[in-house]
Amino acid sequence: MLTIALDIMGGDHGPPVILSATLKAIRKHADCHFILCGKNDVIEPALNDLTAQERARVTVSHCEEVVEMGEAPTSALRNKKQSSMRRMLELVDSGEADACVSAGNTGALLTLAFYILKTLPGVDRPALVSAMPTTSHHKVFLLDLGANVNCTSEILFQYGVMGSVLARQVAGIDNPRVALLNVGEEDIKGNAQVKYADQLFKNAKSINYIGYVEGDDIFTDYADVVVTDGFTGNVALKSSEGLAKLVINEVKRQSQRNLMTRLMARVALPLLKTIYNSVNPDQYNGASLLGLRGIVVKSHGNASADAFYYAIHQAMQEAQMRVPDKIKNKIETVLLEQL
Repeated sequence: MLTIALDIMGGDHGPPVILSATLKAIRKHADCHFILCGKNDVIEPALNDLTAQERARVTVSHCEEVVEMGEAPTSALRNKKQSSMRRMLELVDSGEADACVSAGNTGALLTLAFYILKTLPGVDRPALVSAMPTTSHHKVFLLDLGANVNCTSEILFQYGVMGSVLARQVAGIDNPRVALLNVGEEDIKGNAQVKYADQLFKNAKSINYIGYVEGDDIFTDYADVVVTDGFTGNVALKSSEGLAKLVINEVKRQSQRNLMTRLMARVALPLLKTIYNSVNPDQYNGASLLGLRGIVVKSHGNASADAFYYAIHQAMQEAQMRVPDKIKNKIETVLLEQL
């Protein structure tokens, strides 16, 4: 039975949204145990609706402190040693939990996870990675999404290795295509870091490296893994999410313009639902913090209950596939190639 630790106190919308997603996960996954980290008086009342069998798979870990959304990471590290976020990570470190999920302060989560769990051998910095949709309905994994805004060529290369393992283990892609995000596909394009990373990938025989990819090809199923620095990756992620929301809102607005458009929308409802489900950012919520000695999934702070549930499901998938162990083995293989 998997054990997942959850930070109940994190997120822009607070415990009500997180608890709603947690109850859904408890009911849908009878083979999973959940440790809920947070304040007892907040958590316990929400568990009253569970059956006796469901309640038996839940442990409440009382935490007096909460890492606030705007709190400095150094403050969370030094002054919040009894926080729900820290307790969640400590459970993974001790082996009491197989994975953990938080919608809390991103900077604090990165800092605490790096301090408590440490990185795998051969990994300099962890990376935030998330799956995104493509035109062929396959997933593409984009990293880094903001953990490190400045990356060396070696770190970009490590991201590619880790992303390749995640695509293989979670998405079931046998030989993931890895590409570097660049301002053009020609060899002369890009800065020095990208060009040197390109050479590192070309020298790694166990990585299916296909070269450069431009931003407009992220969603075309050109690659299975797209590697970039955290600054560029975060901008790409937020821009794509904003565009998806714009499209959804515009369809809703246009369908309500008059009686004719409302009738047409009713007829087209099954098609519109299909389109909505394919581009809705909620189902792609859950950025994995790869490269650590444990599984940490970061949910958007403003995630809905459905979106946070997807993040929990992502953590369960990675725990089942033992992703950190697979990354460790792959990193060792690649390093041996370079000797």
